[in-house]
Amino acid sequence: MIMAFEYAPAPESRAVVDIAPSYGLFIDGEFRDASDGKVFKTLSPSSEEVLSEVAQGSAEDVDAAVKAARKAFEKWSALPGAERAKYLFRIARIIQERSRELAVLETLDNGKPIRETRDADLPLVAAHFFYYAGWADKLDHAGYGPNPKALGVAGQVIPWNFPLLMLAWKIAPALATGNTVVLKPAETTPLSALFFADICRQAGLPKGVVNIVTGEGSTGAALVEHPGVDKVAFTGSTAVGKAIARSVAGTDKKLTLELGGKGANIVFDDAPIDQAVEGIVNGIFFNQGQVCCAGSRLLVQESIQDELLDALKRRLSTLRLGDPLDKNTDIGAINSAEQLARIKALADSGEAEGAERWAPACELPSAGYWFAPTLFTNVTQAHRIAREEIFGPVLSVLSFRTPAEAVAKANNSQYGLSAGIWTEKGSRILSVANSLRAGVVWANTFNKFDPTSPFGGYKESGFGREGGRHGLEAYLDV
Repeated sequence: MIMAFEYAPAPESRAVVDIAPSYGLFIDGEFRDASDGKVFKTLSPSSEEVLSEVAQGSAEDVDAAVKAARKAFEKWSALPGAERAKYLFRIARIIQERSRELAVLETLDNGKPIRETRDADLPLVAAHFFYYAGWADKLDHAGYGPNPKALGVAGQVIPWNFPLLMLAWKIAPALATGNTVVLKPAETTPLSALFFADICRQAGLPKGVVNIVTGEGSTGAALVEHPGVDKVAFTGSTAVGKAIARSVAGTDKKLTLELGGKGANIVFDDAPIDQAVEGIVNGIFFNQGQVCCAGSRLLVQESIQDELLDALKRRLSTLRLGDPLDKNTDIGAINSAEQLARIKALADSGEAEGAERWAPACELPSAGYWFAPTLFTNVTQAHRIAREEIFGPVLSVLSFRTPAEAVAKANNSQYGLSAGIWTEKGSRILSVANSLRAGVVWANTFNKFDPTSPFGGYKESGFGREGGRHGLEAYLDV
């Protein structure tokens, strides 16, 4: 009998990143304590160890940050675009130079595998700053009229699933167009934003152009509701997005929302099975399924359903779950105890409602927050697991017979953020994609991102676009 090779541990060194025992708020180019002295702890999801203590920003701190941004706006917006571009380019280069340090930091604070932070997140973060550096002196040619003007102060609230990448999506276009920023990172993943504050100082960015205020939901609410904010950008849950829309209604603030999703991954009978399986795995198990555009609904044509599911189960049995700093790890930790509880509750509801649950044999670590990659068959469109965003490594499998049925089932969702199509027929790709009510449609791939391409959704997945030329509009007075 030939024994399979075992993987030897290949951990990335933690020594490349120096995490301070405490961090303050970054306001007007300096770190400072919260006005009321309050702090909170940030944990490593894979071990539950305390990484650092972080300042809890109050409404008073938000006010100070907005005033600093307003003061800096006059000079920053008056700079020639080519001068702003130099700062963005410098930030991009520093991110590249510090990418190993930042990848380890993000993995420790978020729980996702080092392969993802190193090979996906950090290259994309730098690419966004490079891309928008290129736009800074070409805004007259962006299609928004001659000499478009910046809005002013942008209040930005980002989620915990891609902390540094979501920061780049928000800050790069805002700075390129001449706006100044107050950013509130997620309370469970504040560290990479605070390290970015240090990068801003390293790049010589003028004081007050970027301000980072850490804290809980109340801090974000204070930022969104502040009368000195001209533009609000939010990525996160649909429930919070609706609350933000209500609070901004009746004001003259511009608003973009990138919210939840329940992406359909549609596999037709002529699709290359092995390639489709890799796309399905990447679509739902990348970042433990904690992705707004995750392909969490698999729609497979009936004639190949058994073959595809057999291949998918074999592939899931090879995924490695464990230490996120190990370069061999495929599935890392769930971001928080709260998120793990939500995933468990929704998965349990799938079983209670009659769906058939399957997961590969998988030993979960004793410490930290973990959930094995899971798929459900015998799922109907009425099941909660087919309707609600689980935001975890859980795949719901449904079948279809005709392209029309596939489109109808894919569009039968309150969300409209992403979809995938797997087929060898180019005409079918174009026909189906044109019928899907989704902001992003991938063909024979999934979860591919590019700074030149706009990203956003329909229905309860939000409105507005980030990325590409389209991402400039939200930060311009047009």
